[in-house]
Amino acid sequence: MNGARVVARAWVDPAYRARLLADGTAAIAELGFGGPEGEHIVVVENGPAVHNVVVCTLCSCYPWPVLGLPPTWYKSAPYRARMVREPRVLLREMGLDLPEDVEIRVWDSSAESRYMVLPERPAGTESLDEAALAALVSRDAMIGTVRP
Repeated sequence: MNGARVVARAWVDPAYRARLLADGTAAIAELGFGGPEGEHIVVVENGPAVHNVVVCTLCSCYPWPVLGLPPTWYKSAPYRARMVREPRVLLREMGLDLPEDVEIRVWDSSAESRYMVLPERPAGTESLDEAALAALVSRDAMIGTVRP
């Protein structure tokens, strides 16, 4: 997946990470990814105290060139409605049980801004190279519904 390569690069290259968070579209284009539905990408970063998750409440706006095909559930009305109303409950039902002290931020994608999550790098991966790190990153981690 293209997005996994983006995440792995950000995990190993602090300068790239800074560019990615400042201008996601341009930084992603540096790796050769872009095109229709790949413009206006905003990257939000997960950390120990904050967990970001993406939804499109109106339709299914999604950064296809980076994340590939969207999961069926991403387009479903229950996901779209519940992620906004009760993100912690829905994430728990999807298998991600976040501690109560972790703030959850829900980002609503649109044609003007498509969001991608930069997951927190897993502990104990310091010796892994970029390819091995990319293998740890799933599409769902870049939506924010799982942690790598």
